[in-house]
Amino acid sequence: MLSGEYQHTLDSKGRVIMPVKLREELGDNFVVTKGLDKNLLVFSQDEWTKFYEKLSTLPLANKNSRGFSRLFLAGAIECETDKQGRILITQPLKEYAGLEKDVTIIGNGDKVEIWSTQNWNDYMNSIDTDEIAESLCELGIMI
Repeated sequence: MLSGEYQHTLDSKGRVIMPVKLREELGDNFVVTKGLDKNLLVFSQDEWTKFYEKLSTLPLANKNSRGFSRLFLAGAIECETDKQGRILITQPLKEYAGLEKDVTIIGNGDKVEIWSTQNWNDYMNSIDTDEIAESLCELGIMI
């Protein structure tokens, strides 16, 4: 399970170090794409294949399905780390996620998320844990 929160810096060439613990679980090659919260998602090859298979079942005739699929597939890039453990983030992905210098990398179960540190802090300050807990209880998930 991918977990933890790590602070890193994007270098001038758009590279960021992928934390060792996360690299070990992701494997040698993985996929980076746009996330839903102006962040980036990082999938191992196996998890990406599972995710793609789900996307491919969405109905082509549905406008929202097409848009959802495009969001994830259009900007997806295959990555592998260099000898220093860095990955290269493309300019379109950097712009989408607002990545400039300080980044926060988190493990989130079956995927990794890359955030601009400012966006991550804003997000964390905006969530209402009581509201989330209540909505999860309504779904039958007890914490």
